[in-house]
Amino acid sequence: MFSEMVRKHSRSLLEPIARLINKLGLSPNVVTVSGFLLMVGVAFVLAQGHLFWGGLLIIGSALFDAVDGTLARMIGRTSRFGAFLDSTLDRFSEAVIFLGLFIYFIGQDHQLELILIYATVVGSLMVSYARARAEGIGVPLKDGWFTRFERIFLLVVGLLFSFITANLLTLILLVLAVFTNVTAVQRMYLVWRMIGSEEGS
Repeated sequence: MFSEMVRKHSRSLLEPIARLINKLGLSPNVVTVSGFLLMVGVAFVLAQGHLFWGGLLIIGSALFDAVDGTLARMIGRTSRFGAFLDSTLDRFSEAVIFLGLFIYFIGQDHQLELILIYATVVGSLMVSYARARAEGIGVPLKDGWFTRFERIFLLVVGLLFSFITANLLTLILLVLAVFTNVTAVQRMYLVWRMIGSEEGS
């Protein structure tokens, strides 16, 4: 996946940031919560219609999302609760970003975009749920076309270049609405391929 490639090559950037945060005495969980609170601020910016600045701020806020795990590994403070907190707040962060856009489009009376945002949020939640449920029955599952990284990446592109044409963001929301749900179905299919034979399928 594209996200795995980016994570592999981003370590050289994240480790110096993690060292700096460690010197400040912040714990990985504090960094995780701070990243979520920053995303709430970004959602407020988007709700006001500042799409370009919202896109830039998402990039900055995403550093907190990426650096908490690096910090935890660096100082030897990885924990099951930390992983749970990170994953849960990731879902909330993504949802609150789309809430900001939802509020903005309500003010613009754009019905299509509201429907696309709703479909995207549903698809995003189902992608995450499919993985969590698969792992709950002992099936490791990370594959999928539109993981959280791809979704946020595309959204940021749409926000940053929305000034070129308003239709660009709408087009990207359409892609997200379709392919997040396709990815959820894809994960269902992958689990069926791995364990479906147990049920005689």
